[in-house]
Amino acid sequence: QVQLVESGGGLVQPGGSLTLSCAASGNIFRIIAMGWYLQAPGKQRELVATINAGGGINYADSVKGRFAISRDNAKNTVSLQMRSLKPEDTAVYYCNVRAYSDYKNWDDYWGQGTQVTVSS
Repeated sequence: QVQLVESGGGLVQPGGSLTLSCAASGNIFRIIAMGWYLQAPGKQRELVATINAGGGINYADSVKGRFAISRDNAKNTVSLQMRSLKPEDTAVYYCNVRAYSDYKNWDDYWGQGTQVTVSS
């Protein structure tokens, strides 16, 4: 099994910044990609940003230029720096890791979610 531990959510005023972090541990053979998704009340979970093993990055259009994703391959961690936050960024943010547990079997793993609230 793979365990993900998230940290860094909270309440911030519009225009403010937050950094989310996620550490993966457990039965990890090789990580394919790491990323962040959000789920607002009453809506489906959606992509925020992903970064693959080669360093390729994908952002949702709504966060381009404001959010930055990074990873530490040695520590199996992924971070999301969020700047210029807007009330519409309010959601539960989930860390995702896609990883092989052996040479052929891979799966998606999810963190428990961390609340980000942008409000004055």
